[in-house]
Amino acid sequence: MRDHYDVIVIGGAAAGLSAALILGRSRRSVLVVDAGEPRNAPAEGVHNYLGREGAAPSELARIGRDEVAAYGVEVTAGRIVAASATGGDGVDPVGFSVTTDSGAVVTARRLVVASGAVDVLPEVPGLAEQWGRGVVHCPFCHGWEVRDRRIGVLVTTPFGAHHALMFRALSDDVTAFVTDPALVDDTARAGFAARGIGVVDAPVARVLSSEGVLTGVELATGEVVGLDALAAASTAEARVDFLAGLGLVATDQLVGDFRVGGALTVDAAGQTNVRGVYAAGNVASPMATVIASAAAGTQAGAAVHGDLVQADLAAALAGVAAVSGTVSG
Repeated sequence: MRDHYDVIVIGGAAAGLSAALILGRSRRSVLVVDAGEPRNAPAEGVHNYLGREGAAPSELARIGRDEVAAYGVEVTAGRIVAASATGGDGVDPVGFSVTTDSGAVVTARRLVVASGAVDVLPEVPGLAEQWGRGVVHCPFCHGWEVRDRRIGVLVTTPFGAHHALMFRALSDDVTAFVTDPALVDDTARAGFAARGIGVVDAPVARVLSSEGVLTGVELATGEVVGLDALAAASTAEARVDFLAGLGLVATDQLVGDFRVGGALTVDAAGQTNVRGVYAAGNVASPMATVIASAAAGTQAGAAVHGDLVQADLAAALAGVAAVSGTVSG
């Protein structure tokens, strides 16, 4: 690992490696710092990723690391614990310094933040242990794998009714567990009845498993309902604490008046409100799929390269002007 790079990419999953790939192919010096904690680690496979359908998340990352290495990109294991702005490198006035958990300090002209998000789960005993396996959240990401099975839907948000309808398209045996009657109005209940979705108006006390396989849920009444899968919504919180030194914080992500998580605010190119800092993937778009995160990383990487091209041009023009002024003087 060197002391200085054109770009430091924070995060080595789909978004970060895609940014690194396009930057490496543009002959930029790039360091990827990866903490090895991808959001999709519990999942057996990545889905809806054309050309890599069903690939294990770890395998997709391994392939990506091999690909970026072919273009001179360095990937190192570690966690960024702090970041701050510098006065640049004497040519480019924009620059940054990052500190890793090992204590190493590295500088760069630009940063790409692809640190992802953390799923904050409903506080139901046994649920976290089954997250990404027996407990799923997305009908597009996991629906095919639980098709035609007994599916429960834990209704903990105002969107729980829609969630149940989405899974009903995958199975005839769907039950909605309504934790709060206020979350499901008469219209939603009529929809449940019309689509043959069962409704249980009782809190779920715990998720049940046997030998690592989800078997059902136990209600607060003690009743046990057998299931093969449980759908539950999480709150996605962007991993951005290390950016406090740059003044970057996650902003609330709202659907209507309901908070679904926190994320960095970026423009269409991935630029944050701090000059020279870009972000891509779930850290900026919590609901983005893996393939969408990869595309956002590519977009951010391309924007960073364009930014550096303009900075190099400005430095060159300034040098020409200085030489011209000296000659004419």
